[in-house]
Amino acid sequence: MRLVPDRTVRPQTLVPAPGEVAVLICYLDESGVVERGAQGTHFILLGLALPATEWRNRDHAITKLKTVYRLRDAEIHTGWMVRRYPEQDRINGFDTLSDDDRRRAVRAERKVDLAKAQLRGAKAVRCLTVNYRKSDPYVHLTHAERLGLLRAVADEVGAWPEARLFADAQQKGASKTGAAHAILDHAFEQVVSRLHHHLEAKDIPGAILVQDQNRAKSKHLTDLMRRFHVQGTFFTQIPRLVETPLFVDSGLTSMVQVADLCAYAVRRFFENGEADLFDRIYDRFDRKPNGTLVGLRHYTGEAPCACRVCKDHGR
Repeated sequence: MRLVPDRTVRPQTLVPAPGEVAVLICYLDESGVVERGAQGTHFILLGLALPATEWRNRDHAITKLKTVYRLRDAEIHTGWMVRRYPEQDRINGFDTLSDDDRRRAVRAERKVDLAKAQLRGAKAVRCLTVNYRKSDPYVHLTHAERLGLLRAVADEVGAWPEARLFADAQQKGASKTGAAHAILDHAFEQVVSRLHHHLEAKDIPGAILVQDQNRAKSKHLTDLMRRFHVQGTFFTQIPRLVETPLFVDSGLTSMVQVADLCAYAVRRFFENGEADLFDRIYDRFDRKPNGTLVGLRHYTGEAPCACRVCKDHGR
């Protein structure tokens, strides 16, 4: 595809030449774990697809929101941001403190908690240390402020007319094999197939997958994608998908962070009935011209399901 500079848009982007269609970049992330009986009932794999000509503008929009919430250089990790930090509740007048004073006060409280954890053994210290390290970038924000940013990002995505979401929501207990790799494989195959059907339906020349780096899964998914390129998925050949997934550091890639938020919203909707974030992004899931939902599958095996997603899917 030939691209020409568009000097009227800031930040500067590229637009297709007249009559041409931009390829898509599909950012993948997951929520939940594939192992049955661990951390919830569902596993979600989700792709956020954007025209390659739009990613810079959309990345800029997310950076602006992060800047408003004093998180410009931090990763949006939804799972750690939604948690309550008990240390904040123990600090008198926390809401009135400056960001620097909030950080100092929380870290002082956490230092005391780590000292107490030593009495419970090394495992308790390790768990607490991990929790504190993961949540440290956000300790200067109140719980309400953290949720405010997540809602703002979800609203932003919901307002992107060119964006499409594709996801597979698997009820892990419905898996016939129960094997963790099978749950991941089926979810990946579903997302890849649904993305490719969208490319064909819209006559989009191609798309490339960008996924959060995971050493345990990178080679497996690369090999699986190579097989799909040769044999096709169970549902379709995939000539419009380019290469195998590109694995990136999510901390440096805003759109993967946005995919993480969307995947989290889907999982919490199915597991807890939480619709706050989910409703803000729901219209971005791919649909047929008649409105039938095709971008999101809720897999429950042979068990019937009357949830909104299954109804919109025509199940």
